[in-house]
Amino acid sequence: MVPAHLLSLPPRVTTHRFTKRDTMLYALGVGAGQDGEASDLRFVYEEGLQALPTMASVLAYPGFWQREPQYGIDWKRVLHAEQSVTAHRPIPVEGEVRGELTIEKIIDKGPDKGALLYSLRRMFLEPDGELLATVRQMSLLRGDGGKGGSVGTAQAPHLIPQRTPDLRVSLPTRPEQALLYRLCGDYNPLHADPKVAAEAGLPRPILHGLCTFGVAARAVLRSLCGNDPSRLRRLDGRFTAPVYPGEQLDVSIWKGDGVHASYQVRVAARDVIVLNNGYAELVG
Repeated sequence: MVPAHLLSLPPRVTTHRFTKRDTMLYALGVGAGQDGEASDLRFVYEEGLQALPTMASVLAYPGFWQREPQYGIDWKRVLHAEQSVTAHRPIPVEGEVRGELTIEKIIDKGPDKGALLYSLRRMFLEPDGELLATVRQMSLLRGDGGKGGSVGTAQAPHLIPQRTPDLRVSLPTRPEQALLYRLCGDYNPLHADPKVAAEAGLPRPILHGLCTFGVAARAVLRSLCGNDPSRLRRLDGRFTAPVYPGEQLDVSIWKGDGVHASYQVRVAARDVIVLNNGYAELVG
């Protein structure tokens, strides 16, 4: 990997036409409709259909681009560490978008610690070019430290309040959840093939981090937004441990000032935090 080369690359452009079926499939992929919540029907049924804000994470998705040879990244040692989605307007249930992916910065942590790669994907509605959403991702490149990078430091994580959460929401995942979610476009075999999982030192395939992120968004929507997707403007989170399909996710939520809130996701059965430093920005 040559950081200066990556930072100088022009935007990688991806276009994506999606349908109401894709919108419903994404909602099912992050567990909508599983626990009988009546207001979830708006995400999985064509009558009055609405899109979940975090569907922006799969629109104009460029795939596992770090694996491609021209980037020179040790892709087998890449970890998806942080995610942020900002919806600048409600996500439509069908249409066409154009995504433009750029590498914002690379923070070198040293030969033994790897590097942090921050990427930005801006999505525009076609054909008018209106900005729809901004998706940021931070990846830990465990095999690419000691090669230099951008001036500056890593972004500090959002701090979780040191008090009892105001709300707790428990949401299930299904044993086949990863097999369903991968149909939204992430076909990494780590989430499907037991042999690939074993090679990675895991007992079985794990759930996609962005699926866990989508489940957390549903908890925030239900608890703070009356399940109205237009009221959730931004959601950030840091992945701290894998989730296995079939596990229950316990989401703790701190209300904050009514516009800014915090959340954390835990798998109680293993007593492990799987999504930490969660931040939500609300509208209205």
